[in-house]
Amino acid sequence: MDTFVRGPVTASVPATSANLGPGFDCVGLALDLRDELTAEVVASGLSVEVTGEGSGEVSRGEDHLVVRAMRSAFDALGLASPGLRLRCRNRIPHGRGLGSSSAAIVGGLVLARALVRDGQDRLDDEALLVLASGLEGHPDNVAPALLGGFVVCGQDSGGGRPRVWAHRSAVHESVQAIAFVPPTGVLTEYARGLLPETVSHRDAVANSGRAALLVVALGQAPHLLLTATEDFLHQRYREPAMPESLALVGRLRAEGVAAFVSGAGPTVLVLAGPGNGDLASRTPDGWSCQRLAVDHVGARLE
Repeated sequence: MDTFVRGPVTASVPATSANLGPGFDCVGLALDLRDELTAEVVASGLSVEVTGEGSGEVSRGEDHLVVRAMRSAFDALGLASPGLRLRCRNRIPHGRGLGSSSAAIVGGLVLARALVRDGQDRLDDEALLVLASGLEGHPDNVAPALLGGFVVCGQDSGGGRPRVWAHRSAVHESVQAIAFVPPTGVLTEYARGLLPETVSHRDAVANSGRAALLVVALGQAPHLLLTATEDFLHQRYREPAMPESLALVGRLRAEGVAAFVSGAGPTVLVLAGPGNGDLASRTPDGWSCQRLAVDHVGARLE
């Protein structure tokens, strides 16, 4: 029996927003905006076609992130990497804090597993999450991209082996997300490099309380989202990289809207309940505004 599946396999992966204000590196939310990836094992070589977001920027070679993820999965399965034909239809904006790199990583891993006849049995979601987190550096985007919904997650290397945990938590049916997306992006490495080595005990305590409240607010008390999305750890330090984003967050929060920087930014995300109305009029010039449902499916094969 052949090792690889004949013919192409297609997967789609949702956008994600990490942190959600106070949940720095430990929570993420999947959003209904999807990249679609199709791959096929061929006799030799590599062909990469990209359309949509990032099509003029990303590599078409072995360092393409989807290809790197696929090679990682094949290695984990103990297989020699085959020739590949890959086609990417990207809808998630790149460099905007909406999880485009995590979607590429998770999509590549899911595709590679599906292209191996017994891949699902040999590489389950738990193992896939460890691989994805290792490639991304942390699980707050890859976990919801894989599992869907609102995910509380973390990682450590206790005992010398990487350990990643991710658990879905409820999202109230009334909650939707509104994304204010600026025309230019910010490098995650630059935004993360602005963070201080230490924070005050007072800020840490305040942030812990907000992060705990966030789980309750998202699941059963959306009226608490404004308080629950208040951040004390990272956003104000990143203002030099995205002053317009932080200014928009300030204006929206002053109006009682649960706004925060999505991931490393510069997109501003709002978690809106039934009382927020139409916020599109708050969109700055040159930005786009998208209302996005919460995605409860995660990565899936089409």
